[in-house]
Amino acid sequence: MEYKDIVYINMHLDNEELKIFNKLSISEQKHSIKVAYDIEKLYEEGKYNLTKDEFIKVALLHDIGKLNYKVDIIKKSIIVIVDKITNSRIKKFQNIKSVYVHYNHPYLGYCILKQYNKYSEKMLYLIKNHHNENIINKELSLLIYSDNLN
Repeated sequence: MEYKDIVYINMHLDNEELKIFNKLSISEQKHSIKVAYDIEKLYEEGKYNLTKDEFIKVALLHDIGKLNYKVDIIKKSIIVIVDKITNSRIKKFQNIKSVYVHYNHPYLGYCILKQYNKYSEKMLYLIKNHHNENIINKELSLLIYSDNLN
């Protein structure tokens, strides 16, 4: 990770959040930082129900549900490709831990962060639904778009 990335996450996460964030795999940390940079670039003042800082925090923590099961980049890529090819039919194999985490990490992250009692319902909602493209919500759309770019 580059020095500027370390400075960036230290600006936006408190010590407790840094401890959780640092439990993610390096590839997930880098992904989340890229999502946060994109959110910061695309954020338009006054358009959203979250401040820019809250939105960046959401971006940095959106994949925190993956911290208890690290999926290496090759396995993750295979799951994503098979998911696309099979129109998500791979979902029925959630007895395989990596498939389970792939599909359920938004909810797992929501559960982890809710325990801290310091995040707004809006922030938790975005984390819980960041793979749900059926919901029409401008904040969620921006998070999903930025997540998919990276």
